[in-house]
Amino acid sequence: MPRPTAAQLAYGSCTVILSTLAMLLLSQTSSGAGIAVIALAALALGLLVALTVPLPKPRTAAPAAGTPATAERVVPAPRKPVAAVAEPVREPTAR
Repeated sequence: MPRPTAAQLAYGSCTVILSTLAMLLLSQTSSGAGIAVIALAALALGLLVALTVPLPKPRTAAPAAGTPATAERVVPAPRKPVAAVAEPVREPTAR
């Protein structure tokens, strides 16, 4: 099982804290059972948010399904060297 990324931990934690606070303020409950239900709902919501954060893509791309694994690579044409051209030195003129 892969470890959670920093973004997943941050989004999940913020979701739990903010949703718990919002639900407690909106419901105005003071019973222990109501607080427990709100806390469990906030934890479930935070877990859902953390799991839906997009994961980083792998660095190596797999070949497409239609292309064979032994497809030829396109090699660019060799570059021709550019000859250096001597330019006259420009000196400032007297004014």
